[in-house]
Parts: sequence; structure tokens; C-alpha cells
Amino acid sequence: MLDDLDRRILRYWQAEPSLSPGELAERCNITSGKAARRIARVQDQGIVQGSGVVIDWAALGYALEVSLRVTLDKTQANAFDVFMAEARQVPEVIELQTFLGRVDLRLSIIARDMGHYQQIYRSRILTLPHIAEIEALMHVARIKTQEGLPL
Repeated sequence: MLDDLDRRILRYWQAEPSLSPGELAERCNITSGKAARRIARVQDQGIVQGSGVVIDWAALGYALEVSLRVTLDKTQANAFDVFMAEARQVPEVIELQTFLGRVDLRLSIIARDMGHYQQIYRSRILTLPHIAEIEALMHVARIKTQEGLPL
């Protein structure tokens, strides 16, 4: 699937996503054309799914993050699909994960402050369909965030 050259390219690109194919080629001691072909291949294979800008939401005034553990009423047909479709429409939901076990989903919500969170919770979260149980966990500190993979 990936050879050593692919991993080397991905390591440099992951560390500095703004590098051009020419700059990646220079760091890997290969031609620009070879680097461009390798990059195109890993993108076509879905290994690299895109690149983008990471925005620090705290710098934009969102001082609060809350994690909600949600258990759904699974006696309802399509409870997961309906819930997830509607939860995706809440702009302050920055992450939505599903689980096996007692907890079905986890939502990460950002808010400017506690008052803003309460408004979101009451008007947008509690109105989501098929909720059987919900537990809120207040985010205190992010100890480790690993964006890259060990290549």
C-alpha cells in the first residue's frame, strides 16, 4: 500500500501542509513530477482526504466546551439516523461520535459562556429527537491533541 517514499512524503506534508509538491520533492530528494504523482495517488486512494485550516475556536470567543453523552430511545425506528441528521444542523456541535455500549453518541459543543451554553442546550439540544438519557461533562483542559499519525 504505502512504501517508504510515500511515508516520507506524508511525514513532511503532515508536518507542514502548506508545502508544495516541489518543496516536498526537494525534501525527499526526488523530482517534482514524482512527488506530484505520489501525492495524486495517495489522494486518489483516499489516504489523504483533504487539507484545510484549523481555527482556534477559543480565539474567536468560544470559551466553553461541553461533551454530552447521549443514549437514544432505540425502540424508535431510525433513531440514530434521525438524531444525527438533526444534530449536524446545530452549528455549535463541533464533533459527533457514535459508540457501542450504554452510551450511543457523544457530542462536543462549544459556547461563548455558560449562559450561551444553557441557551444552546435548552433550545437546540433538548429538542433533538429520540433522546432517552443525556449526561453533560464540562471540558476542563485539553492535555493532548494528536492531529498527525506516526508515519
